[in-house]
Amino acid sequence: MAAPIQCLPGQAAALLQLKRSFDATVGDYFAAFRSWVAGADCCHWDGVRCGGDDGRAITFLDLRGHQLQAAVLDTALFSLTSLEYLDISSNDFSASKLPATGFELLAELTHLDLSDDNFAGEVPAGIGHLTNLVYLDLSTSFIDEELDEENSVLYYTSYSLSQLSEPSLDTLLANLTNLQELRLGMVDMSSNGARWCDAIARFSPKLQIISMPYCSLSGPICRSFSALQSLVVIELHYNYLSGPIPEFLADLSNLSVLQLSNNNFEGWFPPIIFQHKKLRGIDLSKNFGISGNLPNFSADSNLQSISVSNTNFSGTIPSSISNLKSLKELALGASGFSGELPSSIGKLKSLDLLEVSGLELVGSMPSWISNLTSLTVLNFFHCGLSGRLPASIVYLTKLTKLALYDCHFSGEVANLILNLTQLETLLLHSNNFVGTAELTSLSKLQNLSVLNLSNNKLVVIDGENSSSEATYPSISFLRLSSCSISSFPNILRHLPEITSLDLSYNQIRGAIPQWVWKTSGYFSLLNLSHNKFTSTGSDPLLPLNIEFFDLSFNKIEGVIPIPQKGSITLDYSNNQFSSMPLNFSTYLKKTIIFKVSKNNLSGNIPPSICDRIKSLQLIDLSNNYLTGIIPSCLMEDASALQVLSLKENNLTGELPDNIKEGCALSALDFSGNLIQGKLPRSLVACRNLEILDIGNNQISDSFPCWMSKLPQLQVLVLKSNRFIGQMDISYTGDANNCQFTKLRIADIASNNFSGMLPEEWFKMLKSMMTSSDNGTSVMESRYYHGQTYQFTAALTYKGNDITISKILTSLVLIDVSNNDFHGSIPSSIGELALLHGLNMSRNMLTGPIPTQFGNLNNLESLDLSSNKLSNEIPEKLASLNFLATLNLSYNMLAGRIPQSSHFSTFSNASFEGNIGLCGAPLSKQCSYRSEPNIMPHASKKDPIDVLLFLFTGLGFGVCFGITILVIWGSNKRNQQA
Repeated sequence: MAAPIQCLPGQAAALLQLKRSFDATVGDYFAAFRSWVAGADCCHWDGVRCGGDDGRAITFLDLRGHQLQAAVLDTALFSLTSLEYLDISSNDFSASKLPATGFELLAELTHLDLSDDNFAGEVPAGIGHLTNLVYLDLSTSFIDEELDEENSVLYYTSYSLSQLSEPSLDTLLANLTNLQELRLGMVDMSSNGARWCDAIARFSPKLQIISMPYCSLSGPICRSFSALQSLVVIELHYNYLSGPIPEFLADLSNLSVLQLSNNNFEGWFPPIIFQHKKLRGIDLSKNFGISGNLPNFSADSNLQSISVSNTNFSGTIPSSISNLKSLKELALGASGFSGELPSSIGKLKSLDLLEVSGLELVGSMPSWISNLTSLTVLNFFHCGLSGRLPASIVYLTKLTKLALYDCHFSGEVANLILNLTQLETLLLHSNNFVGTAELTSLSKLQNLSVLNLSNNKLVVIDGENSSSEATYPSISFLRLSSCSISSFPNILRHLPEITSLDLSYNQIRGAIPQWVWKTSGYFSLLNLSHNKFTSTGSDPLLPLNIEFFDLSFNKIEGVIPIPQKGSITLDYSNNQFSSMPLNFSTYLKKTIIFKVSKNNLSGNIPPSICDRIKSLQLIDLSNNYLTGIIPSCLMEDASALQVLSLKENNLTGELPDNIKEGCALSALDFSGNLIQGKLPRSLVACRNLEILDIGNNQISDSFPCWMSKLPQLQVLVLKSNRFIGQMDISYTGDANNCQFTKLRIADIASNNFSGMLPEEWFKMLKSMMTSSDNGTSVMESRYYHGQTYQFTAALTYKGNDITISKILTSLVLIDVSNNDFHGSIPSSIGELALLHGLNMSRNMLTGPIPTQFGNLNNLESLDLSSNKLSNEIPEKLASLNFLATLNLSYNMLAGRIPQSSHFSTFSNASFEGNIGLCGAPLSKQCSYRSEPNIMPHASKKDPIDVLLFLFTGLGFGVCFGITILVIWGSNKRNQQA
């Protein structure tokens, strides 16, 4: 008998070298390489096959799924030049770079799978030279587990997102004209811009499967995409794709899967795509700009999965949906759906997932739900449904997820739920459920890992026998906010798997139990805010890692507790903390948000905070008792810092003035301190600055026209300082240097500004004239874990000193009160059509109230009191229907007060101190005979002379006139004081 043909010796050596490159202690090393023995025929080794003309060349290598680990991919692999099939997926190459050269030697490859291998860096150019490739997979797998509407967990197999990158799809695909399957999930392709689409269409005409989720793709789906007539699967979810979804997708005759979720698509979705005969799955979820209606479905449809959740789909849900006999997943979570849920859905016996939303949906949860006995996921959210849950829900014994939140469901629910023993996720928050929920009863739900009962009318208690003898489920996510809890739940000490815990907005008193800090070494979220805790019950250095840690709105005293192993968000605001631990910044290596406002901190700001200034994005130390100067690093090294609030302390010294290019600051608030000197001119380096509040300090400077170089500046508060001089808009000879293009709130009150208010300056406030697209959104910064930081400002509005806790992007205010401005009021203010509040009181302004003020249709507050304004009140002011606060007191106005139903709501105080005014609401009646005498429009005399003349002419005598003037002047001084 002839001896068996053995593989080529050189290729056997290459395989053994590849084997040695893996760590023998990790993964299924011995199972993978059990047969890989020197001297044996490598053609018979596990995962290896031979072929070629003599049958000795290695053409097939499969090492997938063994969880092997290596420092790098050994280049011995490239000696196997006869390879046609290579799959080394689902191993770990330690985030190493793929070899820059070598792949081009594998010219016979038709199948290349390097997925889930934890590679990093750019895709080697050599892969683009493999002209025979039919299958290419460089993807990283991921699972996005949605816990609730705000929280999800993304699991993936690499060290970090988008480790691999492909800067040019043109280069990669130019020679891969035979490609039929392309999988590049989580490969960063952001550098391609919108070119990705044309590149695929031009170079890969035979493509059947394209899977490119999490690739940072942008732009629209191009028209040339329609040429890919062989497409069966399109997976482009989790990108930044925009524009409309093209109707030509319905013409791709073989299309079976259309996955476009989590993008920025917009416009009307073509309903004909739903009626594609071969389409099995369509997912448009989380494209908030997409609109559409569900069509009538025919019985010959092959649809197995439909998802339009979190879109703008609207209308009624058609009863013909019952024609989709193969349907397994139906996700209709769009808030625009209305009417009643069609009972025909109850005929879909194969349905595994049902998700419904719609604020206009009416009625209660339908009883036919219990017919869907195959359901594993039932989700009703953001809906108008109300009433009790049907008792028949207990027949859905296969349910693993029950999510009924943000609707109007009511009644008792605990006993019903405890019968659903397969539940893994239970979300019942934001409803009207009542009764008592005993946490010990969770022992009946042994599979439960996610539970949210927040914001109902439930009373949550421990229950009986909350001892370690009971067996509890491995709950990892627990939210019990606003559950009327009065003591710390003891059951938590028996739930060591918890990584996300929310007990906020309850009435828990006293110290936090010490065992809390020992139960788990890690929390993604620990929210104990809005309770009545007085102590952390532990050493300030907590022996754990808490990514999101919120202790705000309690009564905790002493030293601020710091998680030793790091945090991303720390919120200690609204407590009674008095100090920070020594070397606290050592534990802020990962911290982005640090909030300690409204406490009792004193002394200097610790200079060690500068050690973490490269990572911190928000620092709020406002409303404390801090003294000393501001550490220069907080402004001069602010390449990461976006928000800095130090208001309402006792800080002294001058502001740092060596701010570097690349400053990331968007909001600065130093109000309510004792800061002196001038505004730092280097602040112009902070090109993203939107808010600057330096009010209530001791700044001595001139009007900062130079700040108009800050292109994003919207809020400027300089009030109650020592600014002097005129508003010189000809700064450096260029009037445009004082053009604040986005300014919406300007408060320069209570300074020593003088001169005339420049007519031209108000004409340059374009952002106060025309509407933007921002509507009534709130000025805020968004951070990790969905947290937002809303900007505040202390202003005088509608006659009151208030702190605006939410600055709307539509709010437009000007306050120049309590200065030494003189001359007439600029009529150009009447062009600021968006103005809500105008305060020009306590100056030396003269002349008439501009008739153009009658054009300020959005005006809600107008204060021109304590000036020397004369003439009549313009009739058009009476037509300002939004005007709620009006103060024209202590001027020299004359004539009849305009009469209107709206003006009649103002009291005497709005007009007092104007001797020449008459008519309601004043008690002084107008004399028609004397009216010509009280309208001195043409007179250029001093207002005092005019009053003397009037009183003398009426026979009262000069002495009485002087008496009146003295009293009037006294009143005006009292007002100014």
